[in-house]
Amino acid sequence: MVSSPEALSARAVDILARLVSFDTTSRGSNLALIEWVEAYLSDLGVASRRVPSADGTKSNLMASIGPAVEGGVVLSGHTDVVPVDGQPWSSDPWTLTERDGRLYGRGTCDMKGFLALALAAAPDLAAADLKRPVHLAFSYDEEVGCLGAPDMIEVIARDLPRPALVVVGEPTDMVAVQAHKGIASYWVTVTGREAHSSLTHLGVSANMVAVKLMSHLVELSERLERQADPASPFMPKGATLTIGQVNGGTAVNILARQCVFVFDLRTPPGLDPQAILADFFALAASLDAEVRAKAPEGGVKVEVRSLTPSFAPEEDGVAEAFARRMAGDNGPARVAPYAAEAGQFQGAGFSTVICGPGSIDQAHQPDEYVEVAQMERGAQFMRRLIDDLAIA
Repeated sequence: MVSSPEALSARAVDILARLVSFDTTSRGSNLALIEWVEAYLSDLGVASRRVPSADGTKSNLMASIGPAVEGGVVLSGHTDVVPVDGQPWSSDPWTLTERDGRLYGRGTCDMKGFLALALAAAPDLAAADLKRPVHLAFSYDEEVGCLGAPDMIEVIARDLPRPALVVVGEPTDMVAVQAHKGIASYWVTVTGREAHSSLTHLGVSANMVAVKLMSHLVELSERLERQADPASPFMPKGATLTIGQVNGGTAVNILARQCVFVFDLRTPPGLDPQAILADFFALAASLDAEVRAKAPEGGVKVEVRSLTPSFAPEEDGVAEAFARRMAGDNGPARVAPYAAEAGQFQGAGFSTVICGPGSIDQAHQPDEYVEVAQMERGAQFMRRLIDDLAIA
């Protein structure tokens, strides 16, 4: 007998408490959580497969429940979370705490709540007479550029019977989202030559060179804002560019030897980040030559930090229609300004939708939470999914 939505929701909350207890901040390892999930699934008779990082310190995890046939559903989510450093939490971020109908803890909405729901459904999925399978796909390092998912997606495309669709469980208040922006982020390192600040002819200030590059990016950001399509469904409507970190120099009276900054460009579907940044790359190359002419040991280096593709609306999308049916969602078309792994799945040829518990407004915040009501709605989604996959 399949669990009721109420029982499934309660089981999911218990699992969420376990998942939250693992500190899976992206700078560390997620292997303790992966090992726990492997053991949980093994107890249900469900085999799992790791797709590890190159250095073996982190891993994706895949598992299939049901017959090895085409037409299955991928439930995908990331295991990593953002740091809690310096945030004023009212309770331990690594201990699930319920207050006033909310479940507090790092990752509750982004996005261990969805992982907990998928795992809570696993016993019923394993016991059901499924006609089509569910594939669990849990990734690492989403929060630092969607770095883990591509290898896992490659394995799914190569080794599994072709799934019909992918549900990425980012927080959407359990409604379907059909598109998101892409993100391209870059590290820029300017290396000059130190000298006394009164003797500028003897050195090169990395800070002064970096300012020229950052000034170009500020002007580009303002131009992108002016060029935004007024009919765009996104908010902000167009591409956005921000400089997130700047570090440079030793003292006020020393020409800076090095300046490092990082920026990100977020683009709606249809815009090419490489084309948008072509003039910036040309300026960086020109300044690199100028610096090297004065200080051969210096220069300008631009490195890709992340390059996550956008996720575009699908005409008559199979995944969106499925998610709407499972969630009881008859609302308008929706898009998200953030980047996620949906664009990567779509790029591999899978019909994809974003739908998961919680609000992105709570993500990355101190006292991050997911509402109990959202977990209950997620449990109803999973209950309907079990019934749907049991139909021939």
